[in-house]
Amino acid sequence: MEVYIHFLKIICQDSFRVIIQNMIKRVSQGSAFLVIILLITGCDFSDKIDHSDASGVSISPAANDEYFQEIGQDIGLNFVHSIGASEMENIIESVGGGAAFIDYDQDGYMDVYICSGSWLEGFSKTKPKATNPHNHLYKNLQNGTFKEVSKEAGVDGPWYSMGITVGDINNDGYPDIYLSNYGKNTLYLNNGDGTFKDITDKAGIGGGEQCSVGAVWLDYDNDGLLDLYVGNYLNYDPDYSYYYAPDGFPGPLAYDSQKDILFKNKGDGTFEDVTAPMGIVDIDGRAMGVGAADYDDDGFVDIYVANDHTVNYLWHNDQGKGFSDQGTLSGTGFSQAGEATVSMSVDFADYNHDELLDIFISDDNYCSLYENLGNGIFKDNSYASGISMASGQFVGWSSSFLDYDNDGDADIFKANGELKHLYGQEDQLFDNVGAGKFNDISLDLSAYFREENVGRGACMGDYDNDGDLDIYIVNLDGQGKFLRNNKGNQANWILLNLIGTSSNRDGIGCRIKISTGNQVQTAQKKSTTGYLSQNDARVHFGLAAADIIDEIEIKWPSGKRQVLEHIEVNKILTIKEPL
Repeated sequence: MEVYIHFLKIICQDSFRVIIQNMIKRVSQGSAFLVIILLITGCDFSDKIDHSDASGVSISPAANDEYFQEIGQDIGLNFVHSIGASEMENIIESVGGGAAFIDYDQDGYMDVYICSGSWLEGFSKTKPKATNPHNHLYKNLQNGTFKEVSKEAGVDGPWYSMGITVGDINNDGYPDIYLSNYGKNTLYLNNGDGTFKDITDKAGIGGGEQCSVGAVWLDYDNDGLLDLYVGNYLNYDPDYSYYYAPDGFPGPLAYDSQKDILFKNKGDGTFEDVTAPMGIVDIDGRAMGVGAADYDDDGFVDIYVANDHTVNYLWHNDQGKGFSDQGTLSGTGFSQAGEATVSMSVDFADYNHDELLDIFISDDNYCSLYENLGNGIFKDNSYASGISMASGQFVGWSSSFLDYDNDGDADIFKANGELKHLYGQEDQLFDNVGAGKFNDISLDLSAYFREENVGRGACMGDYDNDGDLDIYIVNLDGQGKFLRNNKGNQANWILLNLIGTSSNRDGIGCRIKISTGNQVQTAQKKSTTGYLSQNDARVHFGLAAADIIDEIEIKWPSGKRQVLEHIEVNKILTIKEPL
């Protein structure tokens, strides 16, 4: 009998294994093998388990013993990313795609939008795939499952999309979508009835024939309207190739760079290119990930651009009147080794509780963890923190700070995948253990972290409103993965839903400080997070064992300061900017 049980552990998922074991106990040992054969013949349990209730309505599978449980296809997130062609043969195909948690219908539950490539005439060198790939919007059905509504909502394309950034451009309460594409970009205005309208041409925000990768919404002049920074990559020539092509196809330095663009929201549904007047001079950057946060707490949001193979930019916002590049002077332009790395993504958090926003950059080797020392200076602690040695064998793409276990510290999730080939690598999760140190505890959390996928974009959010952060990962030319957090809410938490009045309605740019006992946590409300992606718009804080929040302080982009005291934990709290 023990042999039969061991066999079951190999072939069955946990939920089926329990059922089968109970059946075996009720039959004779001589019949046990027959039971096993009947159950497994012709079966693929991962596809055929019925996750529905008595009425036939699909439900989320029960939690197993893992911290993160991969349940994507079980709950309707069956997205498969495509590079368009049947083989990967150029650098553009290697870039995408991203994903975002977005509550597009404002029902209080996070929906998911995911970007894909597509076959393009004159660009794709090999034959198109049998299925026609497109971008997907999945509606959260509020029972732990999703339904695809891309076509009904009018957001399925066709585009060769890289990334997504979400923001309410007209302050009507409904989030709008901007897609960075190979070719003309796309701005979808949310109609408020479950559908979107393409207003790219009217808005003047398409950008033309650039290859846009990262983009971020921000209110750089604090006028209550969201502006847009678009990071452009390179002038790809489909007909160019090396005579002796190194490692498959030419890299980014084989092509001329494209200039980034800053668009100002004029408040009438149109935007103005203010790149030059605002002092943004992009001479040779090849933008990948783009993020925005007020790193020096002067009340104006700054912009960081992670460039591929060239120095990174830190555009300091000079009181909304212009920008100056502080990348090299601040210590964030190069890695600790003084190299311009293959930088992919950027995120901001106060990982060491000194009330200063730090920066994490993922790249093709050791990554950079920039500790904010104040006065506009940063120190790369990637080696000292323990992150570099654990990251060295991987190519890091999307990386985000998150408090996965609600202990009140900012941890890091990193999606990995090969650069020029569809070779998989394991993703990683670094636990913040204090004193500036991080431990790679991936293998202790889930069997998923033993899988090899070609990771690109990833977004974090609380899809089931249970108080802990779940993760969706886009895998290049492969099946997306969804990691449900089963155990994070064993510690206390709060989610803040910010609504601006004088400030932009999303509250993007808000600086938040939460005090519980002797601990202070500082965070900023952001749009784009990580690589080509965007997290849950609600700001999440883990609170460990604290059963009351002593104080929540919010500094709005308008300059208003708001303080709330003695707040109960374990809830979603909506906070409206005072008039």
